[in-house]
Amino acid sequence: MKPLRSIIAAFAFALCGTSAWALPVLRADVQVVGPVVTVGDMFDDAGSLADTALFRAPQPGTTGQVDLPAIRSAAARIGLDTFEVNGLSAVSVSRAATVIDDVLLGDLVINDLRLRGIVTSSMKVNVYFNDLISPIKVAVADTPARLEQLRYHPGNDSFTARFSVTGADRLVELSGTLDLTVDVPHLAAALPAGTVLQPSHIVMRPLPVRQADAQGVAQLDQLVGMALNRPSREGMLLKASDVSTPLTIAKNDLVTIFYRKGPMTLTVKGQAITGGAQGTNVQILNLMSKRVISATAIAPGAVEVSTAPLALAGL
Repeated sequence: MKPLRSIIAAFAFALCGTSAWALPVLRADVQVVGPVVTVGDMFDDAGSLADTALFRAPQPGTTGQVDLPAIRSAAARIGLDTFEVNGLSAVSVSRAATVIDDVLLGDLVINDLRLRGIVTSSMKVNVYFNDLISPIKVAVADTPARLEQLRYHPGNDSFTARFSVTGADRLVELSGTLDLTVDVPHLAAALPAGTVLQPSHIVMRPLPVRQADAQGVAQLDQLVGMALNRPSREGMLLKASDVSTPLTIAKNDLVTIFYRKGPMTLTVKGQAITGGAQGTNVQILNLMSKRVISATAIAPGAVEVSTAPLALAGL
């Protein structure tokens, strides 16, 4: 029996030691999200009382000090009579907050306009409110503010909006204007007429959407590989009318004139009287016959005729 009694005594001692070790321990700093501070917020090892409300949390975005007597009193009301003080005389309690400011409200306006298709993915938008908005700290929520109504006036890019804000009894009404811009192509450097544009020749810079629409600005893929129609200065806004398909044959170019019929190919030298892009008709002087013929530009330095011209030499 002695061994059994020894085991029981040792087990009882272990239970007492575990109970003492598991006492709730007061925390020095507490951060909460909701409107109440629970036992689990205030103490480590809170046990089964962890979800029990202890007292009201401070206002969102603020911090308060709770002294030890107040903590003891609140704990006693819920049956927590014993806990480790951890050498503290007070506890700092902070409550998280969401800040409602002009950026958040402006984003709500922009998102609504995107859903309507008024603002496209290529546009950049700045929202300017007519009245100064002082940031408001509200309780953390999935939707701290919501746009309830938006009236947009495209004639002058102005708007009026109504917002609901978490914790506010009344709607917030604001007005303002939108700055809508789009990145459009400009020349990175001065270039001569005929330059075939490459991506390095073009820089994208913002331009008001209204101005871009009025001037018929070209898209980047409409410009790369095209030739400038005239000498152009650095920083010039590029429009579709500023470029054209590059010339395959330029005026005064020496060319080879091809005539093909079945397995036979005849060639003769010529000189371009007019220039043209690939696939277009150009006027060519046959250097042997000294006659001007019409031919199709097929490649740089090469044209083709469909009917055998007079005095075409075969090589």
